[in-house]
Amino acid sequence: MIVVKNLLIFLLLAVICLPLHAQLDQSNKSVQFEQTEDNFRSQEGLRLPAKEKPSLSITRDNFDPRNVNLEEKEEPLDMTKDDGLMENNNVDLTPKYFTKDKQATEEYARDQNLGQFSTGSDFVKVMYRDHEYVDGDMIRVFVNGDIVQSQVYLGSGFKGISVALDEGVNTIEFQALNQGDSGPNTAELHVYNDDGEIISAKEWNLLTGYKATIQVLKE
Repeated sequence: MIVVKNLLIFLLLAVICLPLHAQLDQSNKSVQFEQTEDNFRSQEGLRLPAKEKPSLSITRDNFDPRNVNLEEKEEPLDMTKDDGLMENNNVDLTPKYFTKDKQATEEYARDQNLGQFSTGSDFVKVMYRDHEYVDGDMIRVFVNGDIVQSQVYLGSGFKGISVALDEGVNTIEFQALNQGDSGPNTAELHVYNDDGEIISAKEWNLLTGYKATIQVLKE
C-alpha cells in the first residue's frame, strides 16, 4: 500500500514539473543576430570617392587686361591722315574764335530768306552754331508759326532739333534775340534728311528781333 502511494506521488510530481521545465527551456532561448564586420575603428574611416585636385597653374586669357603686354608699342596716331569722313560735306568745323563779327550795319536790319528746298523725308534735322566770333548770340526757333525752342545759346558746336514734316511747305524761322558782344547775330545752318545727308547749308547775319527763314517742301 505504501508503494502504491509513493508511485502516485511521483507521477503527480512528474506531471507538474514537465510543463514548468518546458517553459524554462523556452525562456532561455535568445534572439540571434547575424554578425557583420565593420571598419569604424580603422584609421582610414569611411572612404569617399577620390576628387580631382585643382590645377595650380593659371590658363592665360588673352582678353584679360592683366595679360596685356605693356611693352608692346602701338602705332602713333597720325592726325594728318584723311579718314574720308569730311569728303562729301567739306564743312569747316572750327569757329573763328580770334576774329570779330562783321559790323552791325543797317543792311542786317531786315529778315533774311534762306531759300526753299524739297525732300521726300518724313523729318529733317536742323543744326545750327555760331561760326563766327562766339560772343553769346541767342535765338528763338519757330516751326510753322509755333515756338519749338524759346531760347537757344549759339556756341561753337552744332546743336539743333528734328522737325517732323507736314505735307506741303514747312516754314522754319530763327529769330535773333540779341547780337552778342559784337556785330550782328551770326549763325551757320545745316539741314539733314532722314538718311543723314546734308541737303542745305546756309548762314545768317541778323540784328536783334529779325528772323532768318527757310522752307522745306515735303514731296
